[in-house]
Amino acid sequence: MKKLLAVLLSVLLVCLCMAPAYASGEAPAQTHSDSFGAYDHVFIIGVDGAGRFFKDVNTPEFDRIFADGAVDYTARTEMVTVSAQNWGSILSGVSYLRHGLTNDKAGETQRDSSTKYPTIFTYARRAFPEAELASIVNWDPINYGIIETDIGVNKMSPGNDEDVTNAICDYFDAGNAPTLFFSHFDEVDHAGHEYGSKSQEYISAIEAADARIGRVYDAIERNGLMENGLFIVVSDHGHLVVGGHFGLTARETNTTVAVKGKTVVAGGVMDDDTRNRDVSAIALYALGIERPAYMSSRVPADLFKNTEGEQRDISRDLPDATLCKLAWVITVLTKWI
Repeated sequence: MKKLLAVLLSVLLVCLCMAPAYASGEAPAQTHSDSFGAYDHVFIIGVDGAGRFFKDVNTPEFDRIFADGAVDYTARTEMVTVSAQNWGSILSGVSYLRHGLTNDKAGETQRDSSTKYPTIFTYARRAFPEAELASIVNWDPINYGIIETDIGVNKMSPGNDEDVTNAICDYFDAGNAPTLFFSHFDEVDHAGHEYGSKSQEYISAIEAADARIGRVYDAIERNGLMENGLFIVVSDHGHLVVGGHFGLTARETNTTVAVKGKTVVAGGVMDDDTRNRDVSAIALYALGIERPAYMSSRVPADLFKNTEGEQRDISRDLPDATLCKLAWVITVLTKWI
């Protein structure tokens, strides 16, 4: 125990010593390579509760799509491994300490674009006033209380994952070409809660999600949107062997971020500091939208060709950065569980 405490204190000291290097609080210079603004469309596919486990399950569609993409199975979640905290961060680019979203808040209180930390949908709307923006989800609080209500996002919450998949395919086959698109599948999370992350039921749920991701990708591709499209799959958290999530074990906090596009590094693995919230910075970069200075998400290295990636500016959210470093120690100690 004394040794563990010493390690934790050492990590904390390192974090505090690093802070002065970013004392200005200004956004670090972004490397504007050929990938900045290279895309007309960004498609984000969220799979609730899948964590890092795409790599452990037979996922032929995922493997096909990202064979020439970049994939990280150890991207970190928010320190609180709960859905709203993570989907809020994935879509807003800030920690849960900043956006303050919880499952209850997202389900009870709507947000508009005047909120202090809006989602990337607000920034896409400001950059492209006439653009089509859309979100088709299983878990309705994303559309109700996370994505803003006053920016003209085409929102649908059809029901179960199969209904969501059908609605997405119909949406693209109808000729819609959104600049920014988000979808969310929820049934993997249900299986994780009920049966745990080593169960056949959980494995089968990920396999079913894989098939649906393939159908969504094919709908996008056959409608000519992948030529200048960036396709992303991300999860919010994983599950314990016994089911459930709320802690800091590797099974809960290691998650998947996968990216495919014309300027993505084939076989790229991003970098050791990748987080699921970095999806917001990746999306904005791809669309050519400057990331707000307050965002603690960033473009990872080994993602886009000829792009060095960005250093994470811990001064923008020092409490979160410090807590994440401490949490990382626990995750490392539990990586074999």
